[in-house]
Amino acid sequence: MTDNNQILVFAQSIARTAGALMISELRKQGGPESHYKFAGTELVTEADIKVDKLICDAIRKNYPGHLLLAEESAPDLAGLSQITAPLWVIDPIDGTVNYAHDHGQSAVSIAFIENGQVQVGVVFNPFVDEMFYACKGQGAFLNGRPIQVAEKTEIKRALFATGFPYEKDNLAPLVKRLAMMLDNCADLRRLGSAALDICWVAMGRLDIYYENLSVWDFAAAQLIAQEAGASYGHFQALPENVSPVFHNKNILVSNAALFEQARRLLQQADSA
Repeated sequence: MTDNNQILVFAQSIARTAGALMISELRKQGGPESHYKFAGTELVTEADIKVDKLICDAIRKNYPGHLLLAEESAPDLAGLSQITAPLWVIDPIDGTVNYAHDHGQSAVSIAFIENGQVQVGVVFNPFVDEMFYACKGQGAFLNGRPIQVAEKTEIKRALFATGFPYEKDNLAPLVKRLAMMLDNCADLRRLGSAALDICWVAMGRLDIYYENLSVWDFAAAQLIAQEAGASYGHFQALPENVSPVFHNKNILVSNAALFEQARRLLQQADSA
């Protein structure tokens, strides 16, 4: 077994180095170049690619036997649920659209997975110097301070967040969910970084988060949320033989008191 505490120290160090590169790329004259991938719908910047390479090169040097799944450089690793070898899941810049528009809500996300379970998660926002992290079974932290989910029990008092896909051809069900949540919760926040949204639930800035994501968006943050006392799961049944650790559809995160309330509302929206 890998020493998870050693992994955590390494992941935090490389996340800080990556965060510094994010900022330097953004502040250079003209900013980072950008283009669109996946049929012209998803923005990617030169900084995404440089940060991805920095992180992956460091992991390959320090842990040459480990597998890598990174958004920009290796997005095609199949059969995640069956992988037992040590695996790193990386989002070099979560919240690329925010980043490209010089918004401060974006982060480096690094997860270490072994035996099909997330063992270490690090999410670092360099713009406000906030390092969220967790080691399985050891609690969740923000800049060294323990964090935990908020204690709201009434969904009408809850602040929720969600996001929307780059492709806009099937928005109707998402709009139904949004309307249902707006009707029953206190308010919405649309912040633009899934990893940070989930971490904000973990430390009580938000009460509920739901969305369809890619695995690199949530791999690290899911552990941080769970270690902070959040209920992390899905508001619809999982497909057969799919691990809840890796399933990327219908993700729901909140405290235990709000989880079932939010799940019922989202299911009701889907059945309307």
